[in-house]
Amino acid sequence: MNLNSKDMVTKKLLDAQEMVRDYEMFSKQTDDKELASLFKDLAEESGTQARELQRMADKYRRD
Repeated sequence: MNLNSKDMVTKKLLDAQEMVRDYEMFSKQTDDKELASLFKDLAEESGTQARELQRMADKYRRD
């Protein structure tokens, strides 16, 4: 599968957004406070990645 740069960014943006949703959901479903905290931190990190990827996706839409 050959993807161009725009396709790569779009794919990884969707993946990062899904990771945010998954981590947030998992943090609410576990009774383990340490694990819930880890999932919340990972959701934030994935959110940072998603924001950066969104910035790049916006750039490709303008070009």
